[in-house]
Amino acid sequence: MKWLVLLSIFIVFFQKIQAQQEPDTTTVLEFDEYYRLVLANHPVVKQAELLTQQAAQELRLARGGFDPKLEGSWSFKDFNETEYYNILDVSLKIPVWFPIDPKVGVERNRGTYLNNERFISPTTDNRQIYAGIAVPIGQGLFIDQRRATMRQAQLMQDMAEADQVKEINKILLTAAKDYWEWYFAYNNYVLMQRSITIAQDIYDRTKMAFEYGEAAAMDTVQAKITLLQRVTAFQEANIERIKASLRLSLNLWDPNGAPLDLEDNVRPEDMDFSAFNRDLLDQLVEMARQNHPEILKLDLKNRSLLVERDLARENLKPRLDVNYFLLDQPISPGGEQNGIAVGDNYKVGVDFAFPIFLRKERAKLNQTRLKLTDNRFQRDFVEREIINDINGQFNAVLTTEIIMAQQEEMVNNYEVILQAEQLNLENGESDLFEINVQIEKLIDSQSKLLKLRSDYQKNIMNLYWAAGITNLGLQ
Repeated sequence: MKWLVLLSIFIVFFQKIQAQQEPDTTTVLEFDEYYRLVLANHPVVKQAELLTQQAAQELRLARGGFDPKLEGSWSFKDFNETEYYNILDVSLKIPVWFPIDPKVGVERNRGTYLNNERFISPTTDNRQIYAGIAVPIGQGLFIDQRRATMRQAQLMQDMAEADQVKEINKILLTAAKDYWEWYFAYNNYVLMQRSITIAQDIYDRTKMAFEYGEAAAMDTVQAKITLLQRVTAFQEANIERIKASLRLSLNLWDPNGAPLDLEDNVRPEDMDFSAFNRDLLDQLVEMARQNHPEILKLDLKNRSLLVERDLARENLKPRLDVNYFLLDQPISPGGEQNGIAVGDNYKVGVDFAFPIFLRKERAKLNQTRLKLTDNRFQRDFVEREIINDINGQFNAVLTTEIIMAQQEEMVNNYEVILQAEQLNLENGESDLFEINVQIEKLIDSQSKLLKLRSDYQKNIMNLYWAAGITNLGLQ
């Protein structure tokens, strides 16, 4: 009779195992759906998107240096009912990318004590039109502060895009890890819950067998200990499930920016774990060299420093600016058309400046050279660090895949052992202790398999993070 009782316990266990395949009424939160919610609504993702907008405004600010400028000045003096002078100068200056600043304007000067150099004939109502250009022949011919600022602002926009990829990847990596932690915590919770049901059935049937004299008192004690162990394991698994659910909820937001709570009837999807592409390593390394945000930022920083170096070299030259303006050509203040005579009716000027020792300029150039060398060293180190990280994460994925396959084989073997126990029961060669040991090993191996599956997915996300793949390779 005793082996019949144990056989019934064995049958109950496999009935519970089969019950795991029955459909449930919970709602599935698929990983792709969860990912889209995070990418669309997470506040940190939206915050990262502001980086490109900020960089666009910096570029707009730099372009402001090329905005046409309308200038005007008016100076008037009246004393003892005498108009000493009345000077008006209105001009339009049009900065361009090339080192030429066109300028057109009109002057109107009059007064009893007007400076002679400002005198304009009354025949034109004391007005004079001028148009000309200012050209830097020395310093500023090839590059100046205005053009350097513009180029660096353009590079900053690309750097902001790299920063955006990095920040979004960071939050997506955290969100992905939270999902797979939740996957393990939830499925382990379900596994522990079913193990309690199995342990409770075994205890009830063992107790019944004891009451009929078909089982020893120690068998009921053993069954009770096993039940208490399973209850404790379930409670611990439930704590981890709740904690994992709360962490996952931190990543869930609606389009209006309101946080979303994860309902108790929501569960993770059942994943089909396919073998990882072992030929992907070289491709990931090359993609990282070309597009990794950290490498891109250092490359762009190098280009920005090259602009700064060119400007520092330009500042070693003497400043020599030449300006030339035609007066009342090709149109007079009265609106009459005139021919252009370069040698008549003009004004010309030359501005010259040159620091004798050039200590400031030479120091700035040397500082920039040192920054370029430092940036090159940093880039070489960062690139090697990234490639090593990719290799390490790639090996972690492949190793976890191997261990996971081994663990699946262990689960299958434990199930074979339990089936063998059926034969032993029929031959009277097994007991409750042996069955509990084998069931415990099967449950532990199933829990470890769930953990490995979770780690496997997290390692894949770590690999894409190490390679700097935009949105961690997910769409």
